[in-house]
Amino acid sequence: MMIEMEVCANSVSSALEAQSGGAKRVELCASLTEGGTTPSYAEIALAKKMLSIEVFPIIRPRGGDFLYSDLEFELMKEDIKICKALQCEGIVTGILTADGKVDKIRCAVLVELARPMKVAFHRAFDMTVNLEEALEDVISLGIIRILTSGGKATAIEGAEKLAELIRLADQRISIMPGAGVNTTNVKALIDITGAKEFHASARLNQPSKMLFRNENLSMGTETDEYSSSLTDAKLVKKLMELANSAE
Repeated sequence: MMIEMEVCANSVSSALEAQSGGAKRVELCASLTEGGTTPSYAEIALAKKMLSIEVFPIIRPRGGDFLYSDLEFELMKEDIKICKALQCEGIVTGILTADGKVDKIRCAVLVELARPMKVAFHRAFDMTVNLEEALEDVISLGIIRILTSGGKATAIEGAEKLAELIRLADQRISIMPGAGVNTTNVKALIDITGAKEFHASARLNQPSKMLFRNENLSMGTETDEYSSSLTDAKLVKKLMELANSAE
């Protein structure tokens, strides 16, 4: 079986690069410095117009934790309606309770609202108090895939737990390793986990073309404001080549 690659795309430009590199789908996000938030209507609309691969926007109204207010929950529902109207193949989302469990009641509402779109669960899974319990909760919701690093900062650190989760899932749901997946570790991750699909951003730094630069102030970003990070098609292709050469 061929290893499949999902790319976390921070823009339509990144999504197009992901497609050129051979990705199966994109998780379309804004604000990757916050772990990803819901992209704009225009980003979703243009991605659907310009891409032939699957588009799964993330439904996350803000950075931070995954315990949402009633207003934030309403925002999530409205964004799902937009994704459905734009004929996205699916969405990526997740809500937790205050005690660190999967909020099955609210998640069930989102899954039902999203139909016939597919629903994947993002790394809110890694912030649960018990990954094994969370796995069964997510499966019970009819969600098709979990993006996880095995409860660790990176997938390679959580590789043994990922292997255990894949065994426990027993093909009832796809466990997709993500967080720090790159050309130096993807083969090891396959060897340890036996996973069949992976999540990566495959981004490279792009310098700004600005000639004039005001170095005396910042617009609020923690990174260099005269550069940006975009997915690179060649890097996506290299990741897939390495993944599919693993024995």
